[in-house]
Order: sequence, then structure tokens, then C-alpha cells
Amino acid sequence: MIGMKIAMIGQKGMPAGYGGVEAHVHGLAVHLKQAGHDVTVYSRSWYTGFSETKTVEGVVCQYIPTIKTKHLDTITHTLLSTLHAVFQRFDVIHYHGVGPSLVSWIPRLLSPKTNVVTTFHSIDRYHEKWGFLSRLFLRLGEWTACFFAHETITVSQSLGRYCEKEFHKETIYIPNAVSPQSQSRINREPLKKFGLLHEPYLVMISRLIPHKGAHLLIEAFHNLKMNHADDPMIKNLKLAIVGGSVYTDEYIRDLHLQAAPCNDIIFTDFQTGETLDALYRNAIALVHPSLNEGLPITVLKAMALGKPVLVSNIPEHLELLHDPRAIFVQNDVRTMEITLYEFLCLPKEEKESMGNANARLVETSYSWRMILPQIIAVYERQSTRPLAFAAKAI
Repeated sequence: MIGMKIAMIGQKGMPAGYGGVEAHVHGLAVHLKQAGHDVTVYSRSWYTGFSETKTVEGVVCQYIPTIKTKHLDTITHTLLSTLHAVFQRFDVIHYHGVGPSLVSWIPRLLSPKTNVVTTFHSIDRYHEKWGFLSRLFLRLGEWTACFFAHETITVSQSLGRYCEKEFHKETIYIPNAVSPQSQSRINREPLKKFGLLHEPYLVMISRLIPHKGAHLLIEAFHNLKMNHADDPMIKNLKLAIVGGSVYTDEYIRDLHLQAAPCNDIIFTDFQTGETLDALYRNAIALVHPSLNEGLPITVLKAMALGKPVLVSNIPEHLELLHDPRAIFVQNDVRTMEITLYEFLCLPKEEKESMGNANARLVETSYSWRMILPQIIAVYERQSTRPLAFAAKAI
């Protein structure tokens, strides 16, 4: 196999800090490089902290200017990255997200030998942080994701069904992947600064935006504490909320006010590296109360680490988890509280069994060993899909 020259556009950057798309692109880029391909990841300096092009794990991180505002950041960076990329003779330009796909017609016209691929990661217009006009453009981006690229990848089966229903377009289902993880616990010392060095805790790891459901989890945790105040297991339990603002400062202020009556809720802000790893590995379980997802890499990583994961019953979660002990009704605080308590009351052996089952599932279905060949096959495919400029998009 001859190595390909591949560009990634649409993600915030590499190395990945926070964000599922960024984690996906980082993992994909590194594994493509290891497989013998040349990979360039277009990056934003405000995200990575670097303003000059550099190499990370063999991958070229190309820094391109952007206008860092809520509404202009992604589209300006994507447009300028695309205009740079079309003159670099890439074999593949891979767009990540429906918003970035709005400009994917440019390489179709200016670099006709380049294979253009778009990954549909989630239905972004459902996210509450966006206003009417932004949602309108994101809806248009869904259409362009299906029609401008040579091939469209969806990361969950439910997204594939959505594209078929809304746009009568068949996509290629390739789920997100994570690398195998050692399940041994690591040094808890990084947890000391959060008061978690010797305390049992549940963890939520997410950007703090409304559709991720942190406010629901805080309410459920409050209720758990009040309704089982005499239970020593609950009395000592903490909740760590790991994540920060993505143009959602007002929402985060509300979360802190909501959590204030309970001293057992800890906000850590975004974390990376050894600290984030320690927060994952030493938690009793990850809780993911999201109302809308693509295929959450946070959940996959916790599963790969052999951790139990407790999730809302949205379709994307149910593609990953089938154990009724791990599932609560979305947007329903009462069922979340019940699920948390019943899980916490399980014997240690049953909790470990749930985590081990999660790790086995990731290894067999969501590891890069399984997923990478599928993505490479898409890159190598010689598509004849025409570039469409007229269809019912909205």
C-alpha cells in the first residue's frame, strides 16, 4: 500500500485537550501515521497554546489564523484551512463536523483529484447554545455533509438513519474508536488538589453545555444525598464534574449556584494528561446524562478503562450499553437518582464485572485495530458521487 497524504479540517486542533471530535482526530491521525500515511491536522493556536506549525507524534499540526468568537471561529478557520489545503496536493481532505462541511465544495472544484470525506459527528443544531441563525446554517451543514463530499461517514447507527430519513442519503457507518487502556489504577496524587485523594466519587467528564445534562446530574446527586443521608456509603460520596465553558459562562454560573448547597460536588474545570487519567481511573463510575450525542468518546474511554458507565437512554448510548442497571431515562432526575443508588448498592464484584464487560466490548468493536482499516478503505475508494448544489436542505 502506498502512503497517502491526508488533511484533517474542522477540529479545534492537535494535541487534543477537550472535545470528542478532537480526541477522535488525534487518535485517527496518530494511527494513520503509524500505518505509513502523511497526516496534517489543521489547528487553532488558542486551543493548543502553540502558534507555529509543529509535529506531534509524527503528525504535522498546521496552525492557521481564526477569528475567535462563538459564531466565527469554526467557519473562518475551516475556510482558511481549506484554501491552504487545496494547494498542498492532498490525496484526502477529511472534514469533521457538519459546520465545517459547508466549505467542502471548494476542494471538489479546486482540487478535483482529492478525495473529500466528511464525518457527521452529531446533530449540532440540537445543542442549546446556538441561536436561530446558527441552527439554520448547521441544518444546511447537515445537507452539505451528505452531498458535497465524495463519501460521508456517520459515527453512530442512529445518525446514519437520520441522514437517510432527512436527506435520503446512504452514509457509511464507522463508529468512533479509542486505544486499549491498562486497567490498573494509577497514582491518586493528582486528585489531592480536588479533595478526592481518599474519597469515593462519581465523575462526569464533558464540556459544560446544557445538552450534556450536568444540571440534571447535580439535581439527582442532591436528591441522592438527601434521601439517603443515613447511608454511610452515600454520606462520604463525592461528585467530580470535569469540564469547563465553551461560550457557556452563564450556564456554568448557574451550575455553581445549583451545586452550592452541597459541599460534595467538585468542579475541576478542563483537565488533561495525568490528572484527567487519574480522574477517569479512580472513579467508581462515569455518569453521562447527555440529551444528545454522536457517539461519545468520553464513554468509550471509560469503558476501555474497565469502568462502569451510567448513561441516559438516548439511542447513541444504547448502541454502546445494554445492561439495564447502567441506564436511566433521559431528562428524568428521579430515574437517574434511582439508577445511581441501585448501582452504588451493588457488590464490588458486580461493579467490576460491569466494567470488565465494557472493556471487552470496546476491544472487540471500538478499538482502532477494528476501525482504522474501515476509514482507510473509505479514503482509498474512488467515488463517482457528483457535486450537488441543489437539493432540499431545510
